Amino acid sequence: MYEGSDAINLALLVARLWIAFMVFMHGWRHLKALRSGPGMANWFESLGIKPGKFHAWNVTLTELIFPLLLVVGLLTPFAYGGVAALMLVAFMTNHRPNGFFLTSAKEGYEYVVTVAVVSIAIATFGAGQWSLDHAIDASPFVLEPKKALAAAAIVGIGGAVVFLALFWRPPKKAADAG
Repeated sequence: MYEGSDAINLALLVARLWIAFMVFMHGWRHLKALRSGPGMANWFESLGIKPGKFHAWNVTLTELIFPLLLVVGLLTPFAYGGVAALMLVAFMTNHRPNGFFLTSAKEGYEYVVTVAVVSIAIATFGAGQWSLDHAIDASPFVLEPKKALAAAAIVGIGGAVVFLALFWRPPKKAADAG
C-alpha cells in the first residue's frame, strides 16, 4: 500500500468517520428508544431474538462502542467486523423478508448489506496512518491486508452466524402455526 499517501489516509479517515457516525447515531436512537419503554425489547422478541431486553441493550451498546473504535482507528479490522455483524444480523432478522429496495413503505436490505460489505472491504486497508492503530503500532492489529480482510470477515460473518445460531428463533408465520 502507499504508506505515505495523504489521499489514501484521508479516504480511510473519511470512511471510518462516516461509518462510525452512522452506526453511532443508530445506537443513539436505540438508546433513546430503550429509555422510553419496552418497545424495542418487545420488537426484538417479535423478530425472534430472545431475550429481547438483553439483546436490545447488547445491540445498542455495540452500536455506541464500535464507532468509537473506528473514530480513533483502534482495532480497526475488528471494529469494522463488528459493524458488519450488526448489519448481517439486521439483514437476516428484519430486512431480508422485505426484498432488496429500501423504501418509505418497507425496510429492504440494500442498505444493511451494503454497509456490511463496505465495512469488510474497507477493513482490508486498515485505519491508515492517521489512526491509533498506526500511532501506537498496535501490532497485531495493524494487519497486512489479507489478515485484516480475514479478521473483519471472521468477526462480521462469523459473529453474525454465531449470534443467529445461539439467539435467533424466527417466529412462525400464521400459516405455519395452524
